[in-house]
Amino acid sequence: MTVIAKLTGVSKQFRNGRGIQDVNMELRKGDIYGLLGPNGAGKTTLLKLLTGLISPSEGTLSLFGQDLEQSFSAGMRKAGCMIESADFYDYVTAGQYLKLNASFYPDIRQQRIDEVLEAVGLSPFTKEKIRHFSTGMKQKLAMAASILHHPELVIWDEPTNGLDIEGVVHFRTLVKQLSFEQGITFLISSHMIHELEQLCNRVGILNQGILIKEGNVHELLTDNLSLEQYYMEELQKGKEGIENGRFDSGIKKRTPTDALS
Repeated sequence: MTVIAKLTGVSKQFRNGRGIQDVNMELRKGDIYGLLGPNGAGKTTLLKLLTGLISPSEGTLSLFGQDLEQSFSAGMRKAGCMIESADFYDYVTAGQYLKLNASFYPDIRQQRIDEVLEAVGLSPFTKEKIRHFSTGMKQKLAMAASILHHPELVIWDEPTNGLDIEGVVHFRTLVKQLSFEQGITFLISSHMIHELEQLCNRVGILNQGILIKEGNVHELLTDNLSLEQYYMEELQKGKEGIENGRFDSGIKKRTPTDALS
């Protein structure tokens, strides 16, 4: 199966002692890959590395066969992303914001803008200024912007933040539609583990910067375990493994001296 994204021995360490260490991961065409882990485990760091927002301390990253260090534009051309909270010009409308985004890509017409607004459920608010949007509506607009240019890979960091129940259900439907009908590959970081269990064919679990487990969901969930139960068990095993030296995180523990430097 075609490899869309690949991380080989990727590490990134910050001055506060956090980061990721020696991550090896492949994202294959057609995957809906869920990235799980507690707060501070390194999920957003990994996504920022994969989208070129930060550079690795060690290792290599590639998208669509292009080394991001050498050919960033070529690698990112087929990717769309939403990392952390999106920033907007609050004084423009949703339609105007997407039209501005469309200007960075060739051949995106008004019809496509209307299509993505419809896809995320914002068609009734096309002419409404973003400053009047709720947090959930802004999340939907960020999703619309990330799929505007017909990407083959979509990377979303906590996409369900701020969504109500109806919005979460709509999100699930949207991902399935884009994946199954248009062949888009997804990498999704989320704490909504029940949603990921219904969506994802593969998951990876990060703990203290280490990718402690990954695999196909149907192979991991044996003995009638839910993904939540499996995740909690693996998290505990990973914690014990790190404490006992079975996993060498390589992450430096912060000291008072570090805090002052």
